[in-house]
Amino acid sequence: MLADLVTKLLAERYLTPRYTPHPIIGEWVRFTLAYNPGAAFSMSLGEYSRYIFGAFAVVALVVLWRLYKMTGTGARAGDRTRILALALAWGGAAGNLIDRFRSSHGVVDFIDIGYGSVRFWTFNLADSAVTVGALILAWSLSREDHDQRAQHAAAAARVEPVTEAPAPVLERSEGPDA
Repeated sequence: MLADLVTKLLAERYLTPRYTPHPIIGEWVRFTLAYNPGAAFSMSLGEYSRYIFGAFAVVALVVLWRLYKMTGTGARAGDRTRILALALAWGGAAGNLIDRFRSSHGVVDFIDIGYGSVRFWTFNLADSAVTVGALILAWSLSREDHDQRAQHAAAAARVEPVTEAPAPVLERSEGPDA
């Protein structure tokens, strides 16, 4: 979160004027100062976007915090991976929330990737943290689901099949004197 804030402040100071590309690695990576008053991919809800998306960010932070508290600080490797994922997502969401209220222009974006006129959306470190955190969290949860299914399958294979005792064989007699 601190790295995000510092890089945004540096972008605002050194990448002027807005929307002027500064090549870093040729045409592939450029720094271009842009402000996003909406949400991801410049989604907008009009003049109240700042407050609506700010409220969504607060809800996301609460949900991520609760997921963290539910995970706890267990020693399992999967727990540590999930905690890392939640920390990245939380830090990124918090970084953009701070930025949303720090400036009436919107969230500062400056990382500009692509070639020529084919460009990805301009983004920032917080966006990267949210994206990487979400991907790691999805991977962690899918691994946990896979491991639980494997454990259930192994437990089911260890259970001895229940068999019925064979029915007693009755010998038939051939009449009353047999």
